[in-house]
Amino acid sequence: MLRFLTDQNFNGDILRGMLLRQPGLDVVRIQDEPVIDGADDPDILEWADRNNRIVLTHDENSFPDFAYARMGTGRRMAGVFVVKQETPIGRAITE
Repeated sequence: MLRFLTDQNFNGDILRGMLLRQPGLDVVRIQDEPVIDGADDPDILEWADRNNRIVLTHDENSFPDFAYARMGTGRRMAGVFVVKQETPIGRAITE
C-alpha cells in the first residue's frame, strides 16, 4: 500500500476527500509530526525517505528542484506528487 506525507500547504479538502474514498489510506500530515513540522524541503524529503512515504505538495516552485537534486546525488526517495493549486479538488482526489 502507498504511504503518503502531506506538505504543510497541502489542501485539507483534497486530503479529506482522499480519506473518504479510501478510509484506510496511510497518510501523515507534516503538522502532526513535530520532528519535521516547519522543516525545510530537503529535510522533509529525508524524513519521507526514512519512513517510506510519498510527499504530496502544492509547492511546484521549489520542491521539485530539491527532489531532482536529491536524485542527482543518487539518494533514494519514495516520490513526490505535485498537485497544482488550480487543480479542481475533485480531479485532484480522483487522480
